[in-house]
Amino acid sequence: MKNFTFPAIAVAAAVCLPVFARPDSGQESILDRVSRVEKDLRLEIPPVPCLCDGPGLKQSTISVGDCDLYAEEEGGGMPMVLLHGGPGATHHYFHPHFSRAKGFARVIYYDQRGCGESGYCPGKGYSLDQAVADLEKLRLALKIERWVVLGHSYGGLLAQYYALKHPDAFAGLVLVGAGHGMHIAMKPTRQGDYISNAESARLLAIRDEIKGLVKSDRIRTERLEQLGVYNRFLNGDWKRQSFYRPSPERVAQTALYEWKHDRNFNSIMSRESDKIDLQGAFAGFPVPTLIMEGRWDLTWNTDKPRILLNNHPGARLVMFKKSSHEPFADEPGKFFSELKAFLEKLPSPGPVGLSAWKDSLTGWENSPVHLAWLRSPEYVLNTTGWGRRSNEEVAAAYSPKWLGKLGSADLLKVGLALYDVARYEEALAAFRRLQTKESGEGAARALIWQGFLLDLQGRREQAIAVYKKVSAMKASRRWSHDQFGLRFSPSEYALEKIGEPFKRVENSLGE
Repeated sequence: MKNFTFPAIAVAAAVCLPVFARPDSGQESILDRVSRVEKDLRLEIPPVPCLCDGPGLKQSTISVGDCDLYAEEEGGGMPMVLLHGGPGATHHYFHPHFSRAKGFARVIYYDQRGCGESGYCPGKGYSLDQAVADLEKLRLALKIERWVVLGHSYGGLLAQYYALKHPDAFAGLVLVGAGHGMHIAMKPTRQGDYISNAESARLLAIRDEIKGLVKSDRIRTERLEQLGVYNRFLNGDWKRQSFYRPSPERVAQTALYEWKHDRNFNSIMSRESDKIDLQGAFAGFPVPTLIMEGRWDLTWNTDKPRILLNNHPGARLVMFKKSSHEPFADEPGKFFSELKAFLEKLPSPGPVGLSAWKDSLTGWENSPVHLAWLRSPEYVLNTTGWGRRSNEEVAAAYSPKWLGKLGSADLLKVGLALYDVARYEEALAAFRRLQTKESGEGAARALIWQGFLLDLQGRREQAIAVYKKVSAMKASRRWSHDQFGLRFSPSEYALEKIGEPFKRVENSLGE
């Protein structure tokens, strides 16, 4: 899922930055392809109400041992807990939509540890296992025997992982625009398909303008994140994961209340998500499962719903023709009708056959597919960080055979790891491979690193030839490699390196 993980500041995040939209008659959708660009960065977000103070919402703080979780409840009947996305969003974007369910369910909202109004308590370190343990402790604190677990986006991945650990807690599983948790070939994301060239250029400029505010120390970090989300949505970023254009009030609510988490939480949990592979895990899963997908969920491509269903062969798939990442907001009538019917048909006292399925998990964990994943370069790269010791782990496991299998982000990580341990010729091969997968600014970055590595090997004439090529590309986007203390625009820096060879810089991160 790392393809949907972005820098924390000024970028709408990961698999699920929530977008509220109402399917009003005649409301603008992505299919209208309207391009809107604002010239100036807005530094004020209109004050709009938080939706957590609605009538009938019971608010509470629940201890899970070393941390307190913020929770809300409304309605009665079958307990249903909502798992928000992100990683790093909050429960707020489920409001007001899931109040429609209070007539047939006991709806439980909560902010995951490190998010929203819950405690920012890393404990032994944020992880999926920790998130699952928190969820189970929440169930026990609420004295619930079994509940329906509804996971949206990243929350859907968390729900599936929770099912592996505590299947007896489930009365039903609902996956809405859910992270699939599998490392298999898929069609590319469509997130940029409806964003115009003018909007794309403005979104890049907004990122740089927000970074300028960071350097000036004018605004605290949390406010910078809010301003980044707000300005990006005003300039078309809503199109990545919403079908209908949200109202100005919804954009302000999204910025103020729906993307709030501990520092580095998103990046930590995104790496955690990349560690697991659920392929084949749910064969024979006896818990009733409902999969809800929007036809226009651009987070993934058109093959994703079927891929998720194939991994849950006993599930029912419902498609929403005029929905994106949040069908509960885009087509609420159909969504809550389907959800109500699903809950009403759940068996009592609960699913049978769990013992047999739990026994089968041992076979899944030892299956050739799962064991191959644990030995794969993707697993090595997903389970290591960016520091010196992590780079040593990557370099120790590296094989030249990796180069034909990896995408751009992983090739960059391999190249930097090999550079870090001074295996310059192998690093050069990684950056040459990266260049073949990139164009424009990305190709310029891959090329300038080739120049660096040639310089470090004493191949000065070849390095100069590379620097001249980068200079002619007019690549002006500024790149940062914080662990190595490098910040440069490729073409400008290449001109400098023509006159002065690159000198090695060391990794400032230990881990």
